[in-house]
Amino acid sequence: MIQESCLVVLSGGQDSTTCLFWAKREFASVYALSFRYGQKHEREVELAQRIARKAGVPFTAMDLPLIGTLGHNALTDPTMQMDERVPDGQEFPNTFVPGRNLFFLSVAAVWARERGIRHLVTGVSQTDYSGYPDCRDSFVRSLNVTLNLAMDCQFVLHTPLMWLDKAQTWALADELGVLDLVRNETLTCYNGIPGDGCGHCPACTLRREGLEEYLARKKSGEAK
Repeated sequence: MIQESCLVVLSGGQDSTTCLFWAKREFASVYALSFRYGQKHEREVELAQRIARKAGVPFTAMDLPLIGTLGHNALTDPTMQMDERVPDGQEFPNTFVPGRNLFFLSVAAVWARERGIRHLVTGVSQTDYSGYPDCRDSFVRSLNVTLNLAMDCQFVLHTPLMWLDKAQTWALADELGVLDLVRNETLTCYNGIPGDGCGHCPACTLRREGLEEYLARKKSGEAK
């Protein structure tokens, strides 16, 4: 265990919740920070607070409405129909919120610095990143250097899920003893339905397929 504090950027979804409990295992003390950025389903922040309370972790929610007004995307614009897949000729689906992780991690770093915290944890993954460029390892590494230079501080950005697929992320949640909590009490669904969600949006599809794969692997392993 690292005998220091860390800050987890907690959305209330599967990935960041898994990271929260990973951080509790790896660090002496843990804090959680969530953002209201104009997302259509702000209930995720309420769930994040509830999860943090169950984890015994101090929780802060911060308003960053500017993020939702800068770009045109299906997560902040209620009139926009969500892409079920990446349309032909486009690089990413319209659920991509430009700059979101850049803003979140930058603000989190300032918040952490003011409290003497240098470790930041985020649930991004390049293996299952839905085409979002700000979930890639190269972005996180670059931002880590930039934050250190900008604030003359030795931040360490931790990405425990970076090279895990969704089945492996479920496996980690199970290893940490929180598989049921992650399955039933987080909100990953783009349609704002907690738990197993709507079942058909891209986030739910990825989550469900990963869970089915993990449970099949687990059953097979127990049978041996």
